[in-house]
Amino acid sequence: MIKRIYLFLFTILPFAGFAQQPPADLNLPKDAQVDVSIADAKSGRILNNEIVVFRSMLNGREYQGLSDSMGKFTLRLPTGAKYEIFILGFNDSTSYNFLDIKALQGNQYYKKPFIVDIQFEAPKAFVLDNCTFETGKAELKPEAYTVLDELVEYLKRKDDERIEVGGHTDDVGKAEANMILSQNRANTVRAYLLMKGIAAERVTAQGYGLTQPVAENDTAEGRALNRRTEVKIL
Repeated sequence: MIKRIYLFLFTILPFAGFAQQPPADLNLPKDAQVDVSIADAKSGRILNNEIVVFRSMLNGREYQGLSDSMGKFTLRLPTGAKYEIFILGFNDSTSYNFLDIKALQGNQYYKKPFIVDIQFEAPKAFVLDNCTFETGKAELKPEAYTVLDELVEYLKRKDDERIEVGGHTDDVGKAEANMILSQNRANTVRAYLLMKGIAAERVTAQGYGLTQPVAENDTAEGRALNRRTEVKIL
């Protein structure tokens, strides 16, 4: 799996000083409200349908939210724990910061919400690991359907994204034959996505043959890396 590289900026407020001491007879929450917003770091464009996960470092429990059409969501988290924050990407997640919600004493409560303002640069391409084909053919192997079904679910969630499916080969065989094979394999992946309900106008297929290697072709490991199906966000 090629891990996605993100550029993250963040603002997290408030600090422990926002805890208040109320009258003893009030029924007040012992958790904290967290208001989250998420946007593209370069353009400032709000990002909808992004999943943000808060994982408690106290007990490993996870809490998550899905950004709405305004790039925002609200959740409540138990106090007295430090949370690692992730953005859930395609088939992986990237940790980038922490939110520390101090424990409350007695009848204290958090009067104001914690504000988590996330700005990041999303990946523009990723490789579909285990999207494998029969040797010299455009026929998918059984193990390929798992990652393709994950891609279908990702595209259903990110319903505003268009992608290119790129087929790539190693340098074994003639360049012309590899170009045709890579195009046929990209077409096969596209056809599967469309069969699963992804709109045709959202997916293009392009074969690159051996023209864009990511490793040397003089070892078996390098050739295996070059034989890949890559997704680009358009």
